[in-house]
Amino acid sequence: MNEEHYRKLERMYLGAPCNAYYNPEVHIGEGCAEIRIPVEEKLFHAAGAVHGAAYFKAADDAAFFAANSLVEACFVLTTNLNLYLERPINTGVIIGRAKVLFQSRTLITVESVLTDGEDNEIGRATGSFFATSRIPLTAEIGYVLPEEV
Repeated sequence: MNEEHYRKLERMYLGAPCNAYYNPEVHIGEGCAEIRIPVEEKLFHAAGAVHGAAYFKAADDAAFFAANSLVEACFVLTTNLNLYLERPINTGVIIGRAKVLFQSRTLITVESVLTDGEDNEIGRATGSFFATSRIPLTAEIGYVLPEEV
């Protein structure tokens, strides 16, 4: 794979409208990805810690882009994600680091580990991704380099 593909995926990710709410950072490499979501009060549930939806987002996004790093033709599709919430967090950052565990022609299996800013594990997930969708990676969905806009 190539660095241009990873940078295009990063730009596509950051351009997604839902990310305006979460303010994430992303870094993608071959078979791996890292998502960082700053912990902000707007992400808290009533008990004063980050809601599980933010854990899911960090785990799923990291896993998705680790999978898509190996597929240049199309947008992969999440088929399942099994998430374990291990520890609450209410300050710092949620860091999702994912790596591909298995790849076939049609299916990619990925593991995500969630940590806080001090490298304490706060969650873990495994997911499967369909690698042959009908959604091509194109400029229309933000798969471009900044200078191509």
